[in-house]
Amino acid sequence: MPSATAAAAERSSPGAATGSDFTPLLRTVRARGLLERRHGWYAARVAVNLAGFAAVITGIALLGHTWWVLLLTVPFALVWTRTAYLSHDAGHAQISSSRRTGTWISLTHANLMLGMSQAWWNEKHNRHHANPNHVEKDPDVGVGALVWTQQQAAGREGFARWLARHQARLFFPMLLLEGFALKLYGFQDLRRQKGRERRTEATLLVTHLALYAVLLLTTMSPLKALAFALLHHALFGLQLGMAFAPNHKGMEMPDADGERWGHLRRQVVTSRNVRGGPLTDWFLGGLNYQIEHHLFPNMPRPHLRLAQPLVRAHCRQVGLPYAETGLIDSYRQALSYLNEVGEPLRGADAALTAPSRAAASGTAQSLADRPLRDSSI
Repeated sequence: MPSATAAAAERSSPGAATGSDFTPLLRTVRARGLLERRHGWYAARVAVNLAGFAAVITGIALLGHTWWVLLLTVPFALVWTRTAYLSHDAGHAQISSSRRTGTWISLTHANLMLGMSQAWWNEKHNRHHANPNHVEKDPDVGVGALVWTQQQAAGREGFARWLARHQARLFFPMLLLEGFALKLYGFQDLRRQKGRERRTEATLLVTHLALYAVLLLTTMSPLKALAFALLHHALFGLQLGMAFAPNHKGMEMPDADGERWGHLRRQVVTSRNVRGGPLTDWFLGGLNYQIEHHLFPNMPRPHLRLAQPLVRAHCRQVGLPYAETGLIDSYRQALSYLNEVGEPLRGADAALTAPSRAAASGTAQSLADRPLRDSSI
């Protein structure tokens, strides 16, 4: 399941804040019962989410003959994002301590309801939780469409280089493609999977596509169906990306050749919390308590807020910075970091183009200064 458990984290090697620094906090959290499952809370969330699915599907059936049906892409994207949050929680064993039950919930919510592979997500997310922001171990900051270090940026050529130069301003537009990418990654990951896992994953992914196509093509024209699918997936990718964007971008990145950090430091200094109330909790699916989530990945979502003052006080006691800001500022910090990473490329490319511009300007000036020939000769 995603991420090492909190108990396993106690074995972390020494660092500025060592595994032993984490042990007192773990004991306090356990004593408060914050690692106990909340089956009733999650059952209610699943029921509400299924009701949302049913309501949107009913709306599609009623409005499919008009272009007004496109308005339903907004609530459908919101429901899909809540579905992704539930799959995420199930993968972390927050809903059930049974691995089999958690996998079943993840398969239902991710593969069947979203067309997104839970096996691919869990494998990737597991590595992220183990070493957040580590360029050699965390796939979220590895080689991809975006660059996370200036060293990565320096190796880009062609279109990838142009993208790295402008990645800050292109970040949110690129999120519009994330909903489509998640489906693609799932099918690509089938090559890694074996046996029963591959058959189960593939069956549910294909079933999702078939059901989604049937829903749209039986309620609206092919053109409306295409427009609906494009807009729906774009909005889904945008909101899901907005939930994950504030968490680690612009936070400390471990030195690959430096001292190995203990669990407490490794999770705290690489993560950022987002302040807010119940609406923020709902919009971000509890990921706004990123520090608490990384320290205790199997802690049920409703307990993260309760653990926050304990974690904040403990970090103050051991001398670790506890990063927390508002939602808008979290995006500002993330975009500022992406802009900073791309800055050397903009400077280097500007320096390369300056001589050519100067040469062109000089040639034009030379032609302007040259005396005109007498055309009457």
